Amino acid sequence: MKVSAKELVDNALKEIETLSLDQATKLLDDDEAVFVDIRDIRELYRGGKIPGALHAPRGMLEFWVDPDSEYHRDIFSSGKKFVLYCAKSHRSALATLTLKNMGLNPVCHINGGFEAWLEKGLATEPVEKK
Repeated sequence: MKVSAKELVDNALKEIETLSLDQATKLLDDDEAVFVDIRDIRELYRGGKIPGALHAPRGMLEFWVDPDSEYHRDIFSSGKKFVLYCAKSHRSALATLTLKNMGLNPVCHINGGFEAWLEKGLATEPVEKK
């Protein structure tokens, strides 16, 4: 293996904006910030999500962001700040770098991810199966 997953994440962290939990919570009520949960839907069913967060599964994220994709979602052309998170912040670090490289700006992620959010006792909302 030429590059490990850990090395990919470490390299991404050098190039992206990482928010602390305190910085992230200050953006919760900001109409110009969109929290984006990139976890698998089963993770959301099990533990909920950050209140108001948009679910954009990691496997579709680039397609939802790309305005030329048939899967594009208009929210990603809104000019708002996108705050990505996953369970531990590894996937979100990689996703943030990818979106930054695609030209989405501003985009960042939350240090520690949803697990750190829960450990700090911050608000969540349930996600019910459809």
